[in-house]
Amino acid sequence: MKRKHKIYSRPKRPFDKTRIDEEAVIKKEFGLKNKKEIWKADAKIKSAREKAKKLISAKPEEQKELFDRLKKIGLEVNSIADILGLDKRDYLKRRLQTVVFEKKFANTISSSRQLIVHKKVLVNGEAINSPSYIVPVELENKISLKKTDKKVKGDSE
Repeated sequence: MKRKHKIYSRPKRPFDKTRIDEEAVIKKEFGLKNKKEIWKADAKIKSAREKAKKLISAKPEEQKELFDRLKKIGLEVNSIADILGLDKRDYLKRRLQTVVFEKKFANTISSSRQLIVHKKVLVNGEAINSPSYIVPVELENKISLKKTDKKVKGDSE
């Protein structure tokens, strides 16, 4: 069995007041469960930046491949400088939880998380119960709420 590695790294300074305050604001803004979700987004952006740095001297075709991959998940990048300028907020905006809230399927960001966890949100006809699902651009318009049949009390069928 292959060993599972962490997909994030904890901050080097655990009691850095400015970082803690900034993370609290991000956590509230995006309705995150815990700060680990912020660290995961940060790790994804960091890995994209590292790939971009390696591709600075590479062929334009290889660079375009990375740009296309990032554009597919909804990050607006056209050059290596754009990738190096990405922020964790850009990545967090592509989460299913945030997209559901922005499309006005839920009144609050936390209620959008609730809908997703209870499998009330369909992406391309499939119920997804992970608020951290990164929505590809082509599936963004295929997000819908599950139709519910309301049963009346006293209906005995």
